[in-house]
Parts: sequence; structure tokens; C-alpha cells
Amino acid sequence: MTVVPTTDTTVQQPLTLVMPVRPEARRALRAEVEQLQALPRADNPVITALDAIGTVHFARFVFLDDDRLAVITTYDGDFDRYIMDFVDHIGPVFDLLLQHMADPPPLPVQQHPDEFLDYVRRHDLACLPPFYSAYPTRPVLDIRADAG
Repeated sequence: MTVVPTTDTTVQQPLTLVMPVRPEARRALRAEVEQLQALPRADNPVITALDAIGTVHFARFVFLDDDRLAVITTYDGDFDRYIMDFVDHIGPVFDLLLQHMADPPPLPVQQHPDEFLDYVRRHDLACLPPFYSAYPTRPVLDIRADAG
């Protein structure tokens, strides 16, 4: 799947990564995600990494059902760079999650970045255009600067 901006002026892009969970791993995965989400902000590696990356507007984990975990984000810029930022900043978190998936890429993702990129491409549900943004030309860094 090729990711293209939905308009010529929209800097934000959607990601809806839906990963199939191995049936025998459902409980363990849910426990891992709940434990991760329960960490204080300063100790949460996902929040720390997304703050450092500086291109993510919103991010969340969603169990769509017992068989699928979704990572849903809105981010600025290029898809490949964004996924490589995941590899660089929170590869170990994805290693933890992917060990519970039905068809994971080779792990650890930091040693297999191209395979991880291909995996995310295959499991990203394309958004139906148009993609709406209340501030289509404002990247995260500009919004933070104005807030601050």
C-alpha cells in the first residue's frame, strides 16, 4: 500500500495499524498493553518516545475484539520516516507487542527495520478520503511552540 497525502496541503497523515493476535496470546497481550498504559507519563516508554519524535498528534491502542489490536495515530510527514522513528525510539515496545501477533515480522524490529516497515504497510488500513484535520498545515512542533 502506498501512503499519499489526502490533500496537497495536509501535513498530518493517518495510521490505523491492525495486528492479528494469536488466540493463545490474547490474555498475555491484553495484560502487557494494560501494564504499559498504566505507567505514569514520565515512565511510559511510548509517551516518552512520541514526545521525543515530535511528529505525533494523537496515538492510542484499541482492542477491536479479542483477535485484533489496533495502533491508531495521526502523524506529520512521511510514512517511511515515521515508521523508522518507531523502530529507533520504541522498537522494544513493538517487540513486546509483536511476539503476541499471528504473523509478526522478524524480531527484534531494530535489527529488521525493512521487514517491520513492510509489516506495517500490509496491516495499515487505508483511510477513506478526505482525511479531515482542523489544522491541516500545522505540524506538532508548531502547535507546541504556540502553546508554549
